[in-house]
Amino acid sequence: MNLISCKNVDIGYTKPISKNINFEVEEGDYLCIIGENGAGKSTLIKTILRLKNPLKGSIDFENGLKKNEIGYLPQQTIVQKDFPASVWEIILSGFVNKSIIRPWYSVSEVRKALKIMQRLEISHLRKRCYRELSGGQQQRVLLARALCATEKIILLDEPTTGLDQKITQELFNIIKKINEEDKVTVIMVIHDIRSAVKNAKHILHINAENSFWSSTENFLKSEIGKKLTC
Repeated sequence: MNLISCKNVDIGYTKPISKNINFEVEEGDYLCIIGENGAGKSTLIKTILRLKNPLKGSIDFENGLKKNEIGYLPQQTIVQKDFPASVWEIILSGFVNKSIIRPWYSVSEVRKALKIMQRLEISHLRKRCYRELSGGQQQRVLLARALCATEKIILLDEPTTGLDQKITQELFNIIKKINEEDKVTVIMVIHDIRSAVKNAKHILHINAENSFWSSTENFLKSEIGKKLTC
């Protein structure tokens, strides 16, 4: 069952960065988006999120998927890393887009947040200030926030940037478990192609003029796949 369908899309601002992007995302899928720096990977994520419009083509939500049912873990800026809020406040803020503005959270939302924190092994960080955490801890907090926003699909924009190899692998393992055990669909921008083909079910490679989307197995057999993984 498709959740997202992208047809003949050009992305960019005043001029296209990448053209003719085509792919589909099924329920339970794990799609990794790869490409050179400047190819438009982050721009594509913002276009999927409706934060900007495609220059051409369409990106459609299907089978009842709504914008406020998508969890999003963006690239972190220095300002965001220094955000002076508690871990608990940041995680609970994931529920904001799912309802009208209100000064409290429901019992079910609090229980869900606590369960997610336990799953991500960050319960002990609940009262800590976010800016005092390590990079790996901050990413787990932001992942927890994204999961509070959805039970269907999460979008992650290079979530392991700046993390060491051990912490990176731990985060990838968590994301894979969420996909396989909780059946949450994953779309991830990633620069590490070897990790992409190890974890993803589908690969989308974008560049200036065209895109290549396939199962990971077929990607590895393709000319572009052989070139990038040799």
